[in-house]
Amino acid sequence: MQTPLELRHLRTLLALREAGNLSRAAQLLNLTQSALSHQLKGLEEHYGAELFERKSSPLMFGVVGQRLLKLAALVLPQIDEADRDVRRLVEGSAGQLRIAVECHTCFDWLMPAMDAFRERWPEVELDIVSGFQADPVGLLHQDRAELAIVSDVDPDETGVAVHPLFSFEIVALLPKGHALLAKPWMEAADFADQTLITYPVPDEMLDLVRRVLQPAGITPPRRTSELTVAMLQLVASGRGFAALPIWAVEHYLARGYVARQRIGEGGLTGRLYAVSTERLAAKPFMTDFVRIMRETSLLNLGGVSLL
Repeated sequence: MQTPLELRHLRTLLALREAGNLSRAAQLLNLTQSALSHQLKGLEEHYGAELFERKSSPLMFGVVGQRLLKLAALVLPQIDEADRDVRRLVEGSAGQLRIAVECHTCFDWLMPAMDAFRERWPEVELDIVSGFQADPVGLLHQDRAELAIVSDVDPDETGVAVHPLFSFEIVALLPKGHALLAKPWMEAADFADQTLITYPVPDEMLDLVRRVLQPAGITPPRRTSELTVAMLQLVASGRGFAALPIWAVEHYLARGYVARQRIGEGGLTGRLYAVSTERLAAKPFMTDFVRIMRETSLLNLGGVSLL
């Protein structure tokens, strides 16, 4: 009897184990959850056994699922390594990847991605452009960087390629016990009489200011800090409010250091993109680095959805 087992099934099982649930696994594989479920169901029907317990948390794989995971862990790394070797032979492996970032919190997820990339592409010179950049995409045109991490992209920009990364919720950070925590969400007017604590960056780089406060004509007093922990200390001391990605402050929230509140009825959503020089966009090491950034972010950051 011919087996329906394919490499895609092995990748699906590994993604399911790493992600912990069907929804996140589908994002990793760039599939709909329905398509992923259909693929798994077909495999289970072929073997006549469930691959994992549907309602377990974390997921518990049955004996059939465990055996296929063992095969996946053995075979897939060798296939991926051979694929990289072939692409190096065909397209060359030498390269330089200088990264410019505009956001202070990017390093929380960027450093693990860079570590994983170095293991896979040790021959590529990997570096971060010093300091936080107000116009990281401009550095690409000046040949001072090959990749920029940005929160917004210009659709009319030429000579670059845009690689969507992920979206996330931006929340307001308030002192514990603040009266505004009793509201279902915060509105622009709630910030009017409070000092807004931000990073020292232009207003157009601050989603709260650009998308919420400015359209409402709200200009609260301002205070800046380079460090996230210093911003949260000021918030905890009652010196003002801040607005940050939830994944950047989840450890402080878990410890009850500060409290969070939703901004707007539907929440305030931020997005991150990688923008590369056009000539390097299709290079194997560039496409692999984009994939690594997306995967490590989804697996390690709370409240993240891939774009």
